[in-house]
Amino acid sequence: MTAARPTTRPRKQPASPKPGRKTTTDRRKEHAGPPPAGRAEPGRRTGLLEAMLRIRRFEERCVELYSASKIRGFVHLYIGEEAVAVGVNAALSPEDAVVSTYREHGHALARGLPPEAIMAEMYGRTTGCSGGRGGSMHLFDVSRRFYGGSAIVAGGLPPAAGLALADRLRGLPRVTCCFFGDGAFAEGEFHETANLAALWDLPLLLVCENNLYAMGTALAREHAQTDLAMRAASYGMPAWAVDGMDVEAVAQAARRAVEGIRAGTGPHFLELRTYRFRAHSMYDPDRYRDKAEIERWKSRDPIGRLTERMRDDGEPVDEELARIERRIADEIDHAVDAAERAPEEPVEDLLRHVTSARAGEVNRQ
Repeated sequence: MTAARPTTRPRKQPASPKPGRKTTTDRRKEHAGPPPAGRAEPGRRTGLLEAMLRIRRFEERCVELYSASKIRGFVHLYIGEEAVAVGVNAALSPEDAVVSTYREHGHALARGLPPEAIMAEMYGRTTGCSGGRGGSMHLFDVSRRFYGGSAIVAGGLPPAAGLALADRLRGLPRVTCCFFGDGAFAEGEFHETANLAALWDLPLLLVCENNLYAMGTALAREHAQTDLAMRAASYGMPAWAVDGMDVEAVAQAARRAVEGIRAGTGPHFLELRTYRFRAHSMYDPDRYRDKAEIERWKSRDPIGRLTERMRDDGEPVDEELARIERRIADEIDHAVDAAERAPEEPVEDLLRHVTSARAGEVNRQ
């Protein structure tokens, strides 16, 4: 929340712009509309396809491992939403930061976290990216500026604003990207963050993964106005909706948004309209959606759409697809084997990172 301004001091009025110099508002207007339609070059398409397939196959293996009781706790799968993570991360640089949600396996893989580090974390092993203490919902890797998932709806938004503010104050040309779901749009954290980001011109990319259901609540049952991009624009930031089932459209929109942020136009908002093919979590019986609706969305599978587009354009996708599938299968097999062999944290270390070293010594005594 912003602190109240003292009533004894008049608010400073912005200086008039110099002739020929663009104001922040002018620069924002240049980036206010959705990007024009376009497609990625052939080589880039193969990379996008492989990244989406890696997420899909990883998540499918997680289903098997969860059913076999190898993975415990809550698991939120990203199947169906791969175009969002892959398209957005394709527009980011290694110096940019990513803040995620509890449905973050896809974000982590697209960011470049090794599958074996993620799988070990799912197993709760010490070789996991969070030392085995985070599990499915709390993947973290500071070396890749991946500031993890959060089990709290909208919980990542305020820290993302803090990261963006720190970079701006230090004069670093970085962008902070924050993923969140449509359910987070109903939380105060979103509106406080959006307001401050626009007020302070923060280099923040707000990415709303609108999969139409906040857990089990349909969007129209929660929001009187379901055009989330239009509502975000009311904060004075460029905002537009994008087909979140089209990885090329996502990548192009994210690139334009990131370019605008780096140009100094302040925060941008993307509403990526997507759909999760599986239930909210592995515990969810998924009784709130019509099966026909799920099948309609599956017909727009982002992996299948990109593959067909490549075939239509005469690209040799089938042979490449077979090679990609073999490579990913080997990666995931290796990740599972490594997780199975990795050590669990010893009982005597359970208070590590929980209490101070001195308190830990006292407790052990």
